[in-house]
Amino acid sequence: MLNAYYLYRIAHQLYKWHIPFLPKFIKLLIFLIYNSSIPYEAQIGQGSRFGYGGIGVVLHKRTIIGKNCMIGSNVTVGGRSEHWEVPVIGDNVYIATGAKILGPIKIGNNVIIGANAVVITDLPDGAVAAGVPARIIRIKEKK
Repeated sequence: MLNAYYLYRIAHQLYKWHIPFLPKFIKLLIFLIYNSSIPYEAQIGQGSRFGYGGIGVVLHKRTIIGKNCMIGSNVTVGGRSEHWEVPVIGDNVYIATGAKILGPIKIGNNVIIGANAVVITDLPDGAVAAGVPARIIRIKEKK
């Protein structure tokens, strides 16, 4: 099915092959169809997906997202003033609708980020975070 992630994968592969024009065209197509900014330079792991096709998602071009992540609509992953680094998101992370992940932070594996949360600090593996600013409300125990 045609969605923002599928178009991103095509653009990212063309970018890795050093094809100059097509990745930019596909990024523009993603913006026009899904009102999203999903740069082809970003690294999004296999099996990751966007809710509702990726409507309203904004990612920084240096963002790294792990495998099997679910990213809701209207999610922003980007930098903060006076910081060059951007978030690194682990594997199996669920980011609910409207969440903002900002600054030089690391999100661990198997993390859940609640709707409209603003994450500005690191989250360890298995954390469940919510609120503005986001706080850890629970840590899932390993089985």
